[in-house]
Amino acid sequence: MIRLGVNIDHVATLRNARKETHPNPLQAANLAIKYGANSITIHLREDRRHINDKDLINISRNKKIPLNLEIACTNEMLKIALKYKPNFICIVPEKRKEITTEGGLNLNKNKQKLKNYLNILNKNKIRTSLFINSNLSDIKIAKSLGTKCIEIHTGKISNKIKKGINYGSELIKIKKSIKLAKLLDLEVHAGHGMDFKTAKILSKLDNIDEFNIGHFIVGESIFWGFKNTITKFKNILK
Repeated sequence: MIRLGVNIDHVATLRNARKETHPNPLQAANLAIKYGANSITIHLREDRRHINDKDLINISRNKKIPLNLEIACTNEMLKIALKYKPNFICIVPEKRKEITTEGGLNLNKNKQKLKNYLNILNKNKIRTSLFINSNLSDIKIAKSLGTKCIEIHTGKISNKIKKGINYGSELIKIKKSIKLAKLLDLEVHAGHGMDFKTAKILSKLDNIDEFNIGHFIVGESIFWGFKNTITKFKNILK
């Protein structure tokens, strides 16, 4: 069964809209685990537009919550990761003006920095992952840098599925990426833009270990409830 990581960033987005304390991301994290999530993902952005440092402190203190912390490859974020030691780290690209993560990391741009970063995290027994596009070159580079996992950016295929556009070419890219990653002994995760339909399609592929889904879960919960939405995804992934 594919593991389900629930991203609760947009619980914080809703809270921050009124600069108050409700809804509480810690409560969301606890409930998501109660309802069947295998882990909780939070992205501590440099601009702190949703999850903030206090959220990280509160969630990381609860050792019953397997925590996946998404961070940019910066010295500030490395210090934070080593201080709070989440179970998992996923290194993601970050642009200040983006609405959401627009694609995978440019692995060619900062190879040595990423390699050093991963080495430090691995030595501290934090499982590492790189958020990448579905291409074979990036899979090979990711392996050479020392990551334990890759997370394939599923934004393109998700958008095509939602719009009813032929997504066959994107699906082939993902299949080839998964196959190579497994040959290189990398764990394979997938995430970004996924809804029920995308999850159903991708869950039929062999050798995906984990889905990380956030925005759709939080949004759908407005209509159908947090528990029902998580339960439906868990049923899809069986």
